[in-house]
Amino acid sequence: MKKIGLTGGIAAGKSTVSAHWQQAGAVVIESDLLAHRAYEPNTATYAEVVEVFGQEVLNPDQTINRRTLGEIVFADDQKRLALNRVVHPAVRVMWTEQLEQLERAGQTAVAVAAIPLLYEVGAESQFDWVVAVGCSEQTQLARLAAKGMTAAHAQARIRSQWPLQMKMDRADFVIWNDGQLEWLHQQAGVIWEKIKESSHAPSKS
Repeated sequence: MKKIGLTGGIAAGKSTVSAHWQQAGAVVIESDLLAHRAYEPNTATYAEVVEVFGQEVLNPDQTINRRTLGEIVFADDQKRLALNRVVHPAVRVMWTEQLEQLERAGQTAVAVAAIPLLYEVGAESQFDWVVAVGCSEQTQLARLAAKGMTAAHAQARIRSQWPLQMKMDRADFVIWNDGQLEWLHQQAGVIWEKIKESSHAPSKS
C-alpha cells in the first residue's frame, strides 16, 4: 500500500485534493475529523483540555466549544502550544492506527492522510510521498474571510503554521491552488498518476 501525506496551508485546498483522490480510488484519512473525535466527552483528551483551559471552553451540554477554544489559543502562542501537546499525540495515534489497519486489510492500493501540521509534528517519515497544497496569502485571507473569519484571526491561523514555502520546498510534489478549480484538479490528476505508476517511493534520507 502506498501512503501519501497531504499537507499545506490553511484554506489552500487540501480537502478538494483529498476528495479528488478519493474519487480516483484512494482511502482518505482526515486528521481534522479525528481531532473532532479527540474532543468528544469521556475521552482522555477531552479531560485534559478541560483541565488546562477550564469550564469556559464548554458548551451548556458540556461538549467543547471549538470556536471558543480556537479564539483562546490563536491569540496566545503558549496556550496554542499547550493545546497541541494535548491533542496532536492523540490524533497521531488515531491516524497511525488507521493506516496500519488499511495496510493489514490489503483492500486499497493508496491511502491518503490529510494532515495540516504534518511537518510541524515531524510525521513526514511515515509516508512514501508528501504532497503540499499551496496558494498565496492573499488568497488564504480571502477564503477565510468568506467563511466569516476576521482578518486578525485569519492572520493568527496562518502564522501558527510553518511558512508555506518551507512546506512546498520539502514536499515531493506541490499543487498550487491560486487559480481556477479545474487547474487544481489537473495537477492532482497528474500527481496521482505519477504515484500510482511509481514502483518505489523517493528516498527520505
